Amino acid sequence: MIENQQILYHKKPLPKKLLNLGLLLFVVGLLGTIAGFFVDSARISFNLVVLTTWLASIGIGSLFFIGIEYLTGAVWSVPFRRVAEINSAIIFVLPILIVPIILNIHSLYHWTHIEAVQNDTILKNKAPYLNETFFIIRTVVFIFLWFLFYYLFISNSRKQDSTSDQKLTKRNSIVSAAFMPVFAISLTFFAIDWLMSLEPHWYSTIFGVYYFAGTFLASLGAFTYISILLNEKGYLVEGLGPDHYYSMGALLFGFTNFWAYIAFSQFMLIWYANLPEETFWFINRGVGSWFYMSIGIILVKFIVPYILLLPQPAKMDPKRLKIAALWILFAHYYDLFWVVMPTFSKNGIPFNWFELVPIVLGLGLFIMVFYYVASKVNLVPIGDPKLRRGVEFHL
Repeated sequence: MIENQQILYHKKPLPKKLLNLGLLLFVVGLLGTIAGFFVDSARISFNLVVLTTWLASIGIGSLFFIGIEYLTGAVWSVPFRRVAEINSAIIFVLPILIVPIILNIHSLYHWTHIEAVQNDTILKNKAPYLNETFFIIRTVVFIFLWFLFYYLFISNSRKQDSTSDQKLTKRNSIVSAAFMPVFAISLTFFAIDWLMSLEPHWYSTIFGVYYFAGTFLASLGAFTYISILLNEKGYLVEGLGPDHYYSMGALLFGFTNFWAYIAFSQFMLIWYANLPEETFWFINRGVGSWFYMSIGIILVKFIVPYILLLPQPAKMDPKRLKIAALWILFAHYYDLFWVVMPTFSKNGIPFNWFELVPIVLGLGLFIMVFYYVASKVNLVPIGDPKLRRGVEFHL
């Protein structure tokens, strides 16, 4: 038991059955994914792009959340910040997922075919940027930068558990200021490289912001669900309740509206300009069964979470917040599937075990990473000088 400014924290180990569940999901997902490469490597690779960009959203969005807390001096989130820190560790599985995608890159990205570039003026003009070598270099640089800032944030935060040194909070505030422009640039180009370049003739100047909106929303969903669950099970500290939950709900609600605004803005600007090099992307998503998924994205990613979170009491209700958080995580995967998969299957939505096994793999990886990291650290940043104010936070 540890005491910090009269705040008592008792570390409890997470149940071993959680690790067993993660291992089971991982093994099933891995075997299914390997089988998928033998049966249809292109299809499983497209699905891995969806999974990779979804997990990246949770990890990088969590780093952004940590940075925002330090920059703004927020106190309500301090008792829960370690959850975001643990969630951000999922970025360490990205290289594992990216390597098989890179090995199958010619099945995914049209611009990797030399003959296609030579016979296409647009691709030829984009070749200095869209080429395999530079693509891989950019990806390695992005991941290295995310790893670097993860190390800086987390090492200072964990060191504070034993020292309670306020200078470490100030140090992370400086790290946050440096991280924000790196985050904005790297996330934008990551979205352009891994998602927008799937259809290299298409471009949207707002696409980076579109991916950011979904990224932060998904990371908030993971943060909210896990934080509430851990608090209900007694893994955090006493005194956390409705006012803290309201702050989580308000962020989820606010960024649901922000995503809708950006999504509508992207569609409206392309529709109004009516340029063939832009409109074809949406036209492809209005063909066959993709039309219904395109209409469904309005319902899935905006209307449902909007209704769930609109009433003020809903933002304080842990049960409703957990439902909304899980729904938002599902909605972001739905959104990324809608962005990626029409490139593979233009005539209709592909759906069978190829689409399911990467999800199982991703869930298994996330659970195992969370369990491993959580078992090594306190689930509450007990050395943070703002912890007491965070626990006693009231609206």
